[in-house]
Order: sequence, then C-alpha cells, then structure tokens
Amino acid sequence: MKERLREVDANLLLSLHALLEERNLTHAGERMTMSQPAMSGALGRLRKHFDDELLVRVGRGFELSPLATELRPVVADAVEAAEALLGNQREFDPRSSAKRFKVSMSEYAMTVLAEPLTRRLAEEAPSCSVALDPVDARLPEQFEAQLMRRDLIIGPIGFDWPGRRQPVFTDRLVCIVDVAHPRLRDGRLTLADLREMPHALAVFAAAGARKRPLEVELEAKGVADRAVLVQVTSLLTLPYAVAGTDMCAFVPSRLAERSCAALDLTVAETPLDPVTITEAAHWHPRRESDPAVVWLRHLLHDVAVAVEDARG
Repeated sequence: MKERLREVDANLLLSLHALLEERNLTHAGERMTMSQPAMSGALGRLRKHFDDELLVRVGRGFELSPLATELRPVVADAVEAAEALLGNQREFDPRSSAKRFKVSMSEYAMTVLAEPLTRRLAEEAPSCSVALDPVDARLPEQFEAQLMRRDLIIGPIGFDWPGRRQPVFTDRLVCIVDVAHPRLRDGRLTLADLREMPHALAVFAAAGARKRPLEVELEAKGVADRAVLVQVTSLLTLPYAVAGTDMCAFVPSRLAERSCAALDLTVAETPLDPVTITEAAHWHPRRESDPAVVWLRHLLHDVAVAVEDARG
C-alpha cells in the first residue's frame, strides 16, 4: 500500500486526503480550492491508479470503499508528516475545526482522564472528536511507531519511551486486601505480613529490565522476595484478582477508591514509604509545533489541573 502511495503525484495525494476526509466532491473541492469538475477529474485519476472506486455512491452521498478505509490513516499520516517537514501546518481553530484527534492511554489513565477530556473537548471544540484506544505495552519496541500514528500517548513515566513528554497527573500506590483478611490488625499490615502473604502483580513488557519504584521500595524494606501468586497484564484487573482471596496487591489510590466498596476490599496501611507514580503525555517530535496538538496539550493540562484539584 505504501509503495502505491509513493507513486501518487503530490497534488493528487492532497486531493486523496481531502476526498477521504470529506467523502464529498464539493466539500473536498472547497477544501482544496478546486472546482467540482477538477476534483471529479482527480478522483477519476485516483480510481484508475488504485483500480478501486475509493468513494462508493450510497443514496445521495458517498461511503469509503474497504481499500479507502485502509488508506485513510496512512494518507493522513503522510500529509501530516509532509506538512510538519515543510513547516506548513495549518492554523487550528477549535471552534470551527472538525479534526479527529488520535490519543492512546494506559488503561489506568483512561479511567481518570477519558470522561473529563472528552467533556472539555465537546465544550471547547464542538465539531472535533477524539479516538481513544489503549496503549499496547506488550510491544515496547514498536512504541515509536505507535507514537508516530497518534497525536498523544498517555502512559506512566519510567519506561524510557521516546519523544517529548509532559506530566499529566500523579498518584500513589496503596495496598489492597480483602476486608476480612486475617492478617489485618487495626487496618495495618507489617513487613512480615508483606513477606509471607501471596501477592498479585501487574506485569508490563514495556518496563523492560528497569526496576519500578515499588520494587525499589520493597527491596529497601527487605520484601524483595515476596511470593507472587498471580500475574496479570492489566492493572485494572488486579482488584478482581485479589477480591475474596488471601492475596494483596499494590494499585493506584484512585483505582482503589473506585473498586474497594464494590469488591469488599480495603486499603491496608503498610510500613512502606509512599510510592508515587506519574502519568505523562508523550508525543513525537514532529508534532512539537503542530497547532492542533499544541492546543490539545494545553487542553489536557487544564483537564489535569482540574483532576488534581478535585482530589484536594
């Protein structure tokens, strides 16, 4: 597919981008300052090149063909990269733009930011939308490729991910156990308890060989050899893994607040020093000065401030 795109004239590439985004000859022509007959001619040449209809007539409008649906994100990335390289990024007006932002988040960041971010986006950029999907932490070697395809990726600091970054919000890890756990004494667990009782743990491939802050603190307190009974790949599943068992797990406090009551869990105090985690927005250097992404980063900053203020 990319090889076929390389054979397309640069002006036709821009026309293809407009057609795939607008799905309307008139609107695509207005976007390109071309007459409808000229845009129709461009579509004809594109159809001949790809040997595909691209835009398929349905009723009074058009829908994308399966090939056009595959081409759309590839073409958008190609045009965006060319604009960034040539310094031709268009000005961004949130009140009139219909841009669809592409943002990936860790599952935990999704539970904290998805609602306030989409709400503020609807208020300040009513015609814009955002595609949210989870970060694929299983393939850390492909993170830079993910970064190139997204406006922002929001995930924890500490994984040596490439690109620029901006801290978004912080949280602290807390220990959760079943409310009726026999080792609980006045809501507390001792270091001996932590050494002897089984743990549930979320494991992320993106962490690599680097020790995470919790592991460093556990080692400092002599709990390096804790017994890990269950490993999961999703942080959000840890409360469910612990519920009704004699295990414990360390999770962000916001996640504990949302899950403890529903799962009959409680937060146990421990002798460990506080362990803080930070979720940050990461972006590719080519988007450093992109007006739309700069605006989105400012919006995210405002959302993050509101999220932190809400906790007091």
